[in-house]
Amino acid sequence: MTLVADIHEAHGATFESRGGVTVVSHYGRPERTHRAVRNGVGVIEHGYGVVVVEGDDRIEYVDNIVTNTVPTEDGQGTYALLLDPDGRIETEMYIYNAGERLLIFTPPDRAEPLVEEWRSKTFLQRVRIRDASDEFGVFGVHGKHATEKVASVLANAGAPEPELSFVRGNIGGEYGVTVIASDNPTGEEGYDIICRAKDAEDVFEALLIYGNPAVPVGYQTWESLTAEAGTPLFETELRGQIPNVLGLRNALDFDKGCFVGQEVVSKVENRGKPSRRLVGLQVDELPEGGDKVLADGDVVGEITRAVESPVLDSAIAFAFVPYDSDADEFAVEIDGREVPATRESLPFVEGNARSARIPTYPE
Repeated sequence: MTLVADIHEAHGATFESRGGVTVVSHYGRPERTHRAVRNGVGVIEHGYGVVVVEGDDRIEYVDNIVTNTVPTEDGQGTYALLLDPDGRIETEMYIYNAGERLLIFTPPDRAEPLVEEWRSKTFLQRVRIRDASDEFGVFGVHGKHATEKVASVLANAGAPEPELSFVRGNIGGEYGVTVIASDNPTGEEGYDIICRAKDAEDVFEALLIYGNPAVPVGYQTWESLTAEAGTPLFETELRGQIPNVLGLRNALDFDKGCFVGQEVVSKVENRGKPSRRLVGLQVDELPEGGDKVLADGDVVGEITRAVESPVLDSAIAFAFVPYDSDADEFAVEIDGREVPATRESLPFVEGNARSARIPTYPE
């Protein structure tokens, strides 16, 4: 549930539900907000689930399960995946070492089942695991001038670097916050601001009005920004897929010890290529997720997500196609018609930063 509903409503927000959590869909003109982020800065309230892992064995326990190495130093983070035994993605997560505890940010509907699963498998490990989603507010600050924005509102700390590292400071000398350098999912500079739930309204308002002004951003704009940036998302691209197919190499550490699903992921890696890959398409009309992708009249894949790109003024989409396909021209079946589509390199739009999740495949 949003922690700042009154402020959203004052800005004319329309709401929707994602993963069982109420979030802002848009504020009336999502395409205008999109351009404001590309040219300035915007603030979005994220609907993350938050899991806290404490105890002497917290790092070893989580490290043995997830696909990436858990950082051992306070102030560091990583992007990782939780796979099932068949190597398919159950959830994505950001893991942050916050000293005596790990903070793990997940899609909103994945926190509770993750806690239940991990608690059932602790055995003799000294760990305590709980769902802390209600304890925190999480706001994203993204845009061409995001670093200037963060610097203008944050006291007792500078903007953190590199990506997924964080610093602690305060806003207005009163509200303690943690500021995380994002992995640039919008293709622009970005930061996540973490605060106590009780401070969320004051922190959100400060992020909008202190220093350089910012626009409030809803999830329709988030969808179009991340699509232009070439960033695959959990619900539409990641869930249930093998990470090799997505080219999510930033989420994998092939040199660490075993993790759940590693055998499958390593087998595909050693083979040199997966069976499919994720590509970007520019389409003459806006398709929907699940629409069929054709090459020379044959079905070769399907659309995962499509949006209208405000920058390109055209429809863009992600699609899974055969890995070895070298076709540049496709068609998408929309309402029984074959609509032309052209393969485009990712990102569709170059911002002032590069998303760490742009699909990358072995050559």
